[in-house]
Amino acid sequence: MILEYHKQLLVLSIFLLLFGCIMPFLMALRVVESTFFLNFLSFGASVLGLFLGLASIAGARIVQKNRSDRENPYK
Repeated sequence: MILEYHKQLLVLSIFLLLFGCIMPFLMALRVVESTFFLNFLSFGASVLGLFLGLASIAGARIVQKNRSDRENPYK
């Protein structure tokens, strides 16, 4: 799945990382009420975004390497 949809996973991970950074900032400014659930949701979103981003970058690299190996098999 990661190899097939690595671009979509990268976009999803960027949104999760942004959510994980913006929500604590809004909670610190008291725009959004800080609750136990929102704190863990923002933390989980940032950690999940980080891991999905790393996995999608690794998947993109594997696809790129396989493509270059098919183009030049004598490399």
